[in-house]
Amino acid sequence: MPGGNSTSGARTGVRVVVAGDRFTGKSSLIAAAATESFPENVPRVLPPTRLPADFFPDRVPVTIIDTSSGLESRGKLFEELKRADVVLLTYACDQPLTVSRLSSFWLEELRRLEVKAPIIVVGCKLDLRDETQPVSLEHVMGPIMQRYREIETCIECSAVTHAQVPDIFYYAQKAVLHPTAPLFDQENQTLKPRCERALRRIFLLCDHDMDGALNDAELNDFQVKCFNAPLQPAEIVGVRRVVQEKNKEGVNDLGLTLQGFLFLHTLFIEKGRIETTWAVLRKFGYDDELKLRDHLLPVPSKHAPDQSVELTIEAVEFLRGIFRLFDIDNHGALRPADLDELFSTAPENPWCEGPYRDAAERTTQRNLTLKGFLAEWDLMTLLDPKGSLANLIYVGYDGNPASALRITRRRTVDRRKQRTERNVFHCLVFGPKNAGKSALLNCFLERPFSAIHNPTVAEHYAANVVDQHGGSKKTLILQEISEDGAKKLLSNKESLAGCDVAIFLYDSSDEYSWKRSCELLVELARRCEESGYGVPCLLIAAKDDLNPYPMAVQDSVAVCQELGIEAPIPVSVKLGETNNVFCRILSAAERPHSNIPKTEAGRKRKHFHQLISHSLLFMSVGAAFAVLGVAAFHAYTGRKNSSS
Repeated sequence: MPGGNSTSGARTGVRVVVAGDRFTGKSSLIAAAATESFPENVPRVLPPTRLPADFFPDRVPVTIIDTSSGLESRGKLFEELKRADVVLLTYACDQPLTVSRLSSFWLEELRRLEVKAPIIVVGCKLDLRDETQPVSLEHVMGPIMQRYREIETCIECSAVTHAQVPDIFYYAQKAVLHPTAPLFDQENQTLKPRCERALRRIFLLCDHDMDGALNDAELNDFQVKCFNAPLQPAEIVGVRRVVQEKNKEGVNDLGLTLQGFLFLHTLFIEKGRIETTWAVLRKFGYDDELKLRDHLLPVPSKHAPDQSVELTIEAVEFLRGIFRLFDIDNHGALRPADLDELFSTAPENPWCEGPYRDAAERTTQRNLTLKGFLAEWDLMTLLDPKGSLANLIYVGYDGNPASALRITRRRTVDRRKQRTERNVFHCLVFGPKNAGKSALLNCFLERPFSAIHNPTVAEHYAANVVDQHGGSKKTLILQEISEDGAKKLLSNKESLAGCDVAIFLYDSSDEYSWKRSCELLVELARRCEESGYGVPCLLIAAKDDLNPYPMAVQDSVAVCQELGIEAPIPVSVKLGETNNVFCRILSAAERPHSNIPKTEAGRKRKHFHQLISHSLLFMSVGAAFAVLGVAAFHAYTGRKNSSS
């Protein structure tokens, strides 16, 4: 599998910043590269210098930025370092002190500035080194490179003799276009996990007969796709022989195994041919972070804040099939190991971290049920449509990516039509501290009640499929809103636009809890009236097993009547008495025109608008009668004149 011409992705240029102590040869190095000679009189700091595209095989131009290490230029130097695609850090071969300054100042300073660009250490003035005291580059730079893994490579040169000057800028460009860091762990000499996962997916895509090995035809197809050149029979034999000599499990009777495929790429990188592996990755659509490029992810753009993105029926059916495929023991649930295997061709398992980690229903053995599996995908699609589509493709979705997601109709239109076509509903759960919000979310996921109160400090979601009367299933996503986070959310009208229903939870035994929840409800009603996004709302009287606050029942019923919403729903998660609350929340979301709270100010505005509308109607009717009257008069006078 020899490499061909690699593609460098979408880059149109590489910015190289040269830094280092005074008199280490920075400007002379740049001048020698640009003129292919050694100019006698070089300015202390050169202006930006451009090496044309045809200098290098990748045909990407390089712009070199010279810098001054003087204190007066420190601000400009730091600014340039932060903008660099790659940093050349120079020392003088005839000045040992400049070598020690690399670690005592320059490399520490780059870390302090959080410069993420690769670093190439360049020893200049090689022609001035004392030949009577030979120095090994590995001996000098080995300890430094062990300590500073961000160093890509080290090289020594002479601007006077032009020795290795072109190589320096070739390596600089290569470090940017074909970076080592995302692919290879230099310390352990192994492929990095994300690189291995990408190559695993590529192997599976090329294994057309799915027998776990690339036969001669599949290997040749792979070569043609990536390098536009077929493999000769002798080359295929050579590839197999090289792998078999070093890795016996890399080849079997059927062809090149996944282990052999990964070994080959490790070998390419170890031999300095990292551009070959990058060519393969880029041909299959990967960017520098080893994720699929955006142009391969046609996520439909939302036209309004009150629209959302959902999976299509086609995508859901694919996911059902994937679930059955990985449910090897046919127990109706995926073990953590099954999920790791499912996402082994993705950059990582997206559900290992928040907000997805504990957001779906699992069995007592922590296995993910089909309901939980589909709900996790619905949650990911709601929060991160592009990430959801990418993961669909990573796990094997081979349909048209544009057919996997759909944009929902605007919620304002749903309210006007008094019905919705959505399959996924987003519910905001408001309430003061210790009202029982987390307990309600855990109950939704059928987790046992815990009396221990753990305040929520991160995003907390619960997603589950709710069975309805008639057999239909919809996904309900509950998002817990902390008391501190409520103010920020309510000030953002687009957050309310993306909400299908809001519930306001309060501890029915606590006066403050009730009053604070009521304040939040009224505040949301006021914000909705200002923004024009009406949100159905429900009050939930939690902890119904405790003695109620004496006025809570009477006050809450009065408030609901005043706002025009349903009476509070009593719930005791501790006793398991949920009063069918989740179906009722879903029902409120599916009736987008009902349970929208109206404040007195809002009703007055509505009454005013109705009066205006009636007045306009009266005026238009009066104008119509006037027009008819004029028309009748003209008709009458016309007849009268004709009869005379």
